[in-house]
Amino acid sequence: MAEIDRMLEANERWAQQFPGSKPVRPARKVAVVACMDSRIPLFGVLGLDIGDAHVIRNAGGVITEDVIRSLTISQHALGTREVVLVHHTDCGLLATDDITFAETVEKATGRRPPWAARAFTDVDDDVRESMRLVRESPYLLSHEVRGTVYDVATGRLYEVE
Repeated sequence: MAEIDRMLEANERWAQQFPGSKPVRPARKVAVVACMDSRIPLFGVLGLDIGDAHVIRNAGGVITEDVIRSLTISQHALGTREVVLVHHTDCGLLATDDITFAETVEKATGRRPPWAARAFTDVDDDVRESMRLVRESPYLLSHEVRGTVYDVATGRLYEVE
């Protein structure tokens, strides 16, 4: 059985207990930007429920042009005012660099990506850089941002100043 088939079956079971639709505006007026790593169960880690927050995930949880686009829509159209960043220990982006990654993709596909992987060597520094990018964005109504790192070994968050 394909994984998507398992997921569709799981959805059928889940839908039977679905509590119903929630308002489109996040109840807690917060947007979370996090790494896509499958070891981070964001809703449990942050004590969120369905309808509480916007969740934006990408490789590394880095602040890209598209993340700023999503945060801008989240704030202007849907009322969020705080941003929480969730990076994590043992991130895959710690294991490469932008040049090596681009060369790997080019070797495998014959095409060099036009975008940077945004690899980093220090997770705390990358959180600080992400906070800086949110604070400096001219498109956001609120620049209230706090950064955290999730420890994949303990399940705990720590805040980065």
